[in-house]
Amino acid sequence: MPRTDAEGHGSVRYGPSPPEDGLPVLPELTAVLAAAAARAEGEPIGGGPALIEAACGYWDRRGLAAEPDRVAAGPGAPALLLALTAALGGDVLVPRPCAAWWAPYARLLGRPVFHVATSAESGGVPDPYALLETVRRVRAEGGDPRLLVLSVADDPTATVAPPEVLHACVEAAAGEGLHLVSDETWRDTLHAPHDTVLVSPAEMLPDRVTVVTDLAGALLPPGWPAAVARFPADEDGRGLHARVLDVLTAFGARIAGPVAAPAAYALEEPEPVTARVATAVRLHARVAAALHAAVVGAGTLSRPPQAGRHLYADLGPLRAALTAHGVGDAQELEDFLAARLGMPAPGGHRFGDELGALRVRLSTGPLLGRTDEERAECLRSPVTLELPHVQRALNHVKSVFDDLRDDAQRWEPPR
Repeated sequence: MPRTDAEGHGSVRYGPSPPEDGLPVLPELTAVLAAAAARAEGEPIGGGPALIEAACGYWDRRGLAAEPDRVAAGPGAPALLLALTAALGGDVLVPRPCAAWWAPYARLLGRPVFHVATSAESGGVPDPYALLETVRRVRAEGGDPRLLVLSVADDPTATVAPPEVLHACVEAAAGEGLHLVSDETWRDTLHAPHDTVLVSPAEMLPDRVTVVTDLAGALLPPGWPAAVARFPADEDGRGLHARVLDVLTAFGARIAGPVAAPAAYALEEPEPVTARVATAVRLHARVAAALHAAVVGAGTLSRPPQAGRHLYADLGPLRAALTAHGVGDAQELEDFLAARLGMPAPGGHRFGDELGALRVRLSTGPLLGRTDEERAECLRSPVTLELPHVQRALNHVKSVFDDLRDDAQRWEPPR
């Protein structure tokens, strides 16, 4: 991942990729892709009938009725969010922190982006009072806030917003006339699905929420870009759907023909796909819990990960030790940890947090091994954390953070 400007840490021009699962591709998906490889014609803009029908079934099974004329597909969630931002117009509101790819697409269109503080319980969903104050301030300064992007299962914090927190935010947004885009890329990666209640904003505010799901979250490898969007069923939703298709057409954002076939197959959720998803989620949940224990045990602050393949850690309590190593901000922390850990450790500034805050997102994928054989062994083993290569990786992370804790204790001023 390229770093920002070495002198003075200028504006962030590059963002980290979403957390990858680091696992071999499901053979059934490979077979579907291979069978479609000879396909010469392109997939229609917005997705062909098979893909759209599969997406409708996917949402129906999650309690979100979807009609084919209210669904669109694109080559990844960023393309769909760009099209939605262009179609809706106005200023954009996002949580702080938020997924690294949300804000750049609005700025690319020349749209102001305003970050809103999140609640203490979770990331991904703005605090309703902070949201109302931000909307008031933006309008008082001549702005035109129209779009709020949020995520219930969140990147970067790996938390799931409680329904009551989400409801308060949705009510505040509805009262201000905002359209919501709910990024539900990680909804199928809940670590404890029977103990975690995940509610989509589209269930609470069906006429003002567009749902976007990137299939790289749980269903497809990240190198096969595909995402789907579900629009509201009213006339405003019809118009927004049409405008989004216009934008996608204007910059030729269509899913590659061969990729559309495994995307449709994955969305239909046959047994091989659901079994792999369940296995991968359990695997990453175990590793994420061990990673969380290692970093929190060293004195950092981090909410327990509830979804995804990552966690978000605040190293503020270790600032004294980090200062002794020449680390004073999130960019320097990113460089320092990436070198020490031997894996990406994007700083919080990538996700909209202040540069001075010592926060990082750590992913579980790099801890599963360096070869396809090691990663495949993680899938097969009922005791992943006991595999030698996983133990070595986790022990290395623990050693790096324990060293920082020990340094911080040595630098702590006497009382």
